[in-house]
Amino acid sequence: MRRLAAALLASVSLLSSAGCLLGPAYKRPAIDSPEAHRGQVAPATAASLADEPWWDFFGDDALKALVDEALRRNFDVRVAAARVEEFRARAGIARSELVPQVNYQGQVAHGRQSDFVSGKTDSPTGTVFQANLGLSWEIDLWGRIRRLSEAALAQYLSTEEARRGVLLSVVSQVAESYFRLRELDRRLEIARGTTEAFQGTFDLFNRQLGGGVASGLQVSRAEAALGTAAAAIPDLERQIVAEENLLSFLLGRNPGPILRGKALNEQPIPNDIPAGLPSSLLERRPDVRQAEQQLVAANANVGAAIASFFPVISLTAAFGGVSPEISTLFSSGKSWSIVGGLAGPLFEGGRLKNQLRVSRAIFDELAAQYEGTVRNAFGEVSTALVAHEKLAQVEEQQTRTVNAYREAVRLANIRYLAGLSSYVEVLDAQQQLFPAEIALAQTRSARLVNLVILYRALGGGWKLGDPVGSR
Repeated sequence: MRRLAAALLASVSLLSSAGCLLGPAYKRPAIDSPEAHRGQVAPATAASLADEPWWDFFGDDALKALVDEALRRNFDVRVAAARVEEFRARAGIARSELVPQVNYQGQVAHGRQSDFVSGKTDSPTGTVFQANLGLSWEIDLWGRIRRLSEAALAQYLSTEEARRGVLLSVVSQVAESYFRLRELDRRLEIARGTTEAFQGTFDLFNRQLGGGVASGLQVSRAEAALGTAAAAIPDLERQIVAEENLLSFLLGRNPGPILRGKALNEQPIPNDIPAGLPSSLLERRPDVRQAEQQLVAANANVGAAIASFFPVISLTAAFGGVSPEISTLFSSGKSWSIVGGLAGPLFEGGRLKNQLRVSRAIFDELAAQYEGTVRNAFGEVSTALVAHEKLAQVEEQQTRTVNAYREAVRLANIRYLAGLSSYVEVLDAQQQLFPAEIALAQTRSARLVNLVILYRALGGGWKLGDPVGSR
């Protein structure tokens, strides 16, 4: 009996593994990738900014510490990690259907039969022990279970790519928020310095007005300039607290102050950005890889839907014993059985046909989404590359403007001290310098934020299996 069962199981296992796999084999949709990114200045090569890990990409130790903390404590990261574990387990459940399912059952009965049933008078009281082992197995002749297992594995890999996307998003969000915070710090510094200068001007005109030298118009203009600069200080302080609270949330902390590192103007920005080949985004960006794994799962589900048209071949086996003594449970009263089964659809009112249509429609939908994700990736890289170049030109001209206004303030002070002009000329120069310095700080921040956006658009850190633990 053992040899027969072993031979039967071996034969069925061989038959199952050699069975056909219904449905189309997955093939990545054809994407006509451009030869180079639009806006890419340097010739397209395989090297890319995205090859750098984030701890080499950022040049501020305080920012690196914040990113490291966020990757360990951020709520979205923790949710994504739990979701990966969920779908890893789901893939294991689907894979378990490929092997026989073995179960057991035990029972102890103690009692006495009715005299009417036994045909005897004074039937004895007794105990009966029963034990059974059962085996059930769906022979995957048409590949239905293998297709479902393939789909579950692809869904698991999709969540893993989603996790990588969350990690990259958290890195980007922390860096962008940090650079906005340093911009606000710089703007607050400018506002305080300008307020101090305007306070001196106002005090001067007020004294001159008392001495009959200055006019009320001059005092009013100086007071208005002072009020404009002073009003910016509490508003900037409000924005700084809001940005610190946002960063605290990204770090998984309660609201509180954020440690600063390098000043806004000290943050490094490379001139030339190696963007890599556009086709490499298909292998690098987590959102593109996630979309493809979802497409793989949908393709496998089409195969499973096709296999549902064919009969299910199953094998069940049972082995057990009944005895009044545990010691003789399997030495007497043994029973066994092996049953092969065949079940399939005959008439289901079009249910299977429509299930197949649903599976194919989902595949077509996800194929379109995949192509859209790829096109969007090309667009994001191009936009960030062009912004990198153009913002550098804007900053260059704004630096020139700020330097010119600073020189104008210096010359106006010299003229005033030499008695060649009134202090109104100094006030006018100061009023023009204040917004120019603010605009320059905003542009510098925009360049830094765009650099982070470009790093994310290129799929930065894509070679890292786990950016949290690989540092």
